[in-house]
Amino acid sequence: MTQPAEPHAIIVGAGLAGMVAAAELVEAGKRVTILEQEPAASFGGQAWWSFGGLFLVDSPEQRRLGVHDSLDLARQDWFGSAGFDRDEDHWPRQWAEAYLDFAAGEKRAWLHEKGVRFFPIVGWAERGGYTAGGHGNSVPRFHITWGTGPGVLAPFIRRVREGVDSGLVTILHRHRVDELIVEGGTVVGVRGAVLADDPALRGAPSNRDAVGDFELRAPAVAVTSGGIGGNHDLVRKNWPERLGTPPEFMLSGVPAHVDGRMLGITEAAGGRLINGDRMWHYVEGVQNWNPVWARHGIRILPGPSSLWLDAEGNRLPAPLFPGFDTLGTLEHLRTTGHDYSWFVLTEKILEKEFTLSGSEQNPDFTNKDYRLLAKRVAPGAPGPVEAFKQKGADFIVAQTLPELLEGMRRLSDTELDVERVERHIRERDREMDNTFTKDAQITAIHGARTYRGDKLIRVATPHKLLDPKAGPLIAVKLHVLTRKSLGGIETDLSGRVLGADGQPIAGLYAAGEASGFGGGGVHGYRALEGTFLGGCLFSGRQVGRAIAHG
Repeated sequence: MTQPAEPHAIIVGAGLAGMVAAAELVEAGKRVTILEQEPAASFGGQAWWSFGGLFLVDSPEQRRLGVHDSLDLARQDWFGSAGFDRDEDHWPRQWAEAYLDFAAGEKRAWLHEKGVRFFPIVGWAERGGYTAGGHGNSVPRFHITWGTGPGVLAPFIRRVREGVDSGLVTILHRHRVDELIVEGGTVVGVRGAVLADDPALRGAPSNRDAVGDFELRAPAVAVTSGGIGGNHDLVRKNWPERLGTPPEFMLSGVPAHVDGRMLGITEAAGGRLINGDRMWHYVEGVQNWNPVWARHGIRILPGPSSLWLDAEGNRLPAPLFPGFDTLGTLEHLRTTGHDYSWFVLTEKILEKEFTLSGSEQNPDFTNKDYRLLAKRVAPGAPGPVEAFKQKGADFIVAQTLPELLEGMRRLSDTELDVERVERHIRERDREMDNTFTKDAQITAIHGARTYRGDKLIRVATPHKLLDPKAGPLIAVKLHVLTRKSLGGIETDLSGRVLGADGQPIAGLYAAGEASGFGGGGVHGYRALEGTFLGGCLFSGRQVGRAIAHG
């Protein structure tokens, strides 16, 4: 019997970065074996669950909305947010420069040629609120993919499937890599366990029952296995002192199999891990009323109008308003001694400003349903948001302020100062009597509405929270939601894994979240994008092309 030819590359992890790398190798006519510990239902990894946002600079969509963007402005924003300040940031800085060139250059055309299309209204993630050189986007750059995460994955999965049909690609599900084989300082393959079949649906937990083992060899091995967000023990172990103590209770924004196993395995093979204390967790997480995995949380992508209070009823300081500075808000909230905070808003704000992150929470975008999309500008909250309002454990809906305060008190695990909450609400409402104000959040709301995209579909007309015509009143209990690793395996610009001596380890590459989305930390301390698909696309492409032409 003829033995199959040795592949040119082994890719560990069937997420977006791995798919892009594999697609590039197929384009070059190279043989690829993809190893994935999860069942076939989870093919595509975390990207399938995403909202599909992509960071682009000076795009046609921006220009049509009157947004003046440039590579220089994007670089100012990126480096102002990243705050690179370590010797280990040598390669992350270079990756940042290269990625910005990509986002302002061929990224959109490259994706467009593959059939990726974008919603015409550009969103505004991480608004910042500090000085021009500080954290945040100076302009909206969050481009929503028509088809959300599955739409981003589609062209690469299609190319990989074509590779399977042509004999170039072998996909091995339920193959868990436990070791990188190193011979003479070169990585020459992998060893691991074959896991028992499992009917688990996408994202759901699967068994770890080993029914065999395997060994595969190739001239190149690429680690594209993701980060640590599903492993709360590892998140807590790497939690930085600058963010205070880690929460006792956290929600998971990613499945449990995002466990960071391959980081330690890569380190054992000589790879260097850097910036492990840099991480990205959201503070607007709510418990999924229809969970897929344990502690399954969904992030609210908020507009700027909700009143944000800590667990005791204190208003968060400027500029920690909804959607302005995720990590700054997390850092502040960790000083309060509580694991949750509150949004207070109205039905009118909910209808226009609440978007839930994720492909499954946006069926209009995901399914490319124009009729359903049109309902976003009609009265009433989008269907998935309304479902959370009615069924979510963290939502309180009330016709009167006393009723709302009583509901908040019932969900509190501390002594909520309801008089303080009422005072903050009434103080804010008095500031709405004029178009000018000393309240920085209200100023920010008026400023946001000068952007046509925000005024049209994202930011509610300024109004008093206690205006009965805007009601009912709503309070939402918010939890910390684990999501992404900003550090990881150090690589050069070709995605070659570097050892402790700074030199590439022959035969070993890394891409995607496992490499901090490039170099071991392309985002620095803060992620400007509000999305992580772009880093997977770029680093996966770099690795695929490096292996193919190296």
